[in-house]
Amino acid sequence: MADGCKNAGENRYDLIVVGAGSAGFSASITAAEQGARVALIGFGTIGGTCVNVGCVPSKTMIRAAEALHGARAAGRFHGISGDAHVDDWSAIVAHKDELVTNLRQHKYIDLLSAYDGINYFEGAARLVEGGVAVGDRRFDADKIIVATGASPSLPDIPGLDTTPYLTSTSALELPQLPRSLVVVGGGYLGCELAQMFSRSGCAVSLVTRSRLLPEAEPEISDALETYLVAEGVNVRRGLSYVEAAKSDAGVALTIAIDGANETLHAEQMLLTTGRRPNTKSLGLMEAGVEMLPNGGIVVDERMRTNLRGVYAAGDVTGRDQFVYMAAYGAKLAAKNALNSNSHAYENAAMPWVVFTDPHVAGAGLSEAQARAAGHSVKTSIASLYQVPRALAARDTRGLIKLVADADTDRLLGGQLIAPEGADSIQTIVLALKHNMTATALGETIFPYLTTVEGLKLAAQGFGKDVTKLSCCAG
Repeated sequence: MADGCKNAGENRYDLIVVGAGSAGFSASITAAEQGARVALIGFGTIGGTCVNVGCVPSKTMIRAAEALHGARAAGRFHGISGDAHVDDWSAIVAHKDELVTNLRQHKYIDLLSAYDGINYFEGAARLVEGGVAVGDRRFDADKIIVATGASPSLPDIPGLDTTPYLTSTSALELPQLPRSLVVVGGGYLGCELAQMFSRSGCAVSLVTRSRLLPEAEPEISDALETYLVAEGVNVRRGLSYVEAAKSDAGVALTIAIDGANETLHAEQMLLTTGRRPNTKSLGLMEAGVEMLPNGGIVVDERMRTNLRGVYAAGDVTGRDQFVYMAAYGAKLAAKNALNSNSHAYENAAMPWVVFTDPHVAGAGLSEAQARAAGHSVKTSIASLYQVPRALAARDTRGLIKLVADADTDRLLGGQLIAPEGADSIQTIVLALKHNMTATALGETIFPYLTTVEGLKLAAQGFGKDVTKLSCCAG
């Protein structure tokens, strides 16, 4: 174990935070700003998942693949042609690593010296009565926040234990671009990485038990599948996994669709079938902390566990596994731990984004969720063929779907699939946060020739045929 930037002095603290990722830093900074003395205990690379092996490295490589595709797609404008290809895959990976190193230094390591109240230590922590133990050293505090994140989980596929495979972490560290790849799992990670590797020149098969993005609206899922297939991704869905095996070419994955077996061969296999909370060896069960079946920590709306004085936040709770929700929950946990437990976790208007191209994004309830919640539901779908921005860009891939209460007209949720559409979803978040009606959203002034203007058209679509509007009408 190594001390951090400051001399810890006595081992008594106002708050102990276990985990030095986004959630752990959010909790520690929040507490330090309130004058608390904090012991922040990290294990592994400081900064956690997002900056090291998650959001930052994947999104910069996705952007690199978008640059390749952008050049190749230039022919959608008459009189223009273009092409691009990967010259040096290892240089792309090294460029990614440089960004990760810089952000880890500036956004995590350098911050430790900026807060006098935070004392940083490294080592595997476990809960003990009255505090936390790291090896032979003990830290005492009445309040503890567990924020140890999550790691890739493995699917139950016969033969997997003797078959080589990649995770979302190791896939981004490959020194060479594989010639072929089978991606197991059709969630956001599987879709993002399948498209990225395909655009980079890898032959990709994407396989999933259900459909792509199973929590998205069916119209969104179907549209994304169409676009991926059009780019050359072999999408296989509605299947079961029969067997994985090592082969002369690399790996072989046998799947079953409608009772018929099919074997996919590839140089590499990438598993993107979810993430499991990092709770092993923390001594939580021994301490009496209530756990979820997937290993996550059960917390209430105040981020409290069932054990007095112990809180948890972020991916380790097994819910809302987004870095911004981890930071948000950890901030609430710190405020509640040091004050009066008065801050409640709220995710009704939580935005989410899938960084495929087109982007997929949403907030609030889907149509199915709204019906399950007992609402009388109405929906409106606007194709990007109706959005002037998309027409001018010669890229009409996508649609926008809004869900509202048919009795009150109040917006309940919205999802979209659109190029650069992620920057539009915050408008839906604000509409939901302020209980806007579909009519009010449709009457709001939006700037012309923007993607977000499509939300206005979708809102107007509840009551009129937007194909009969002139530009900027309404």
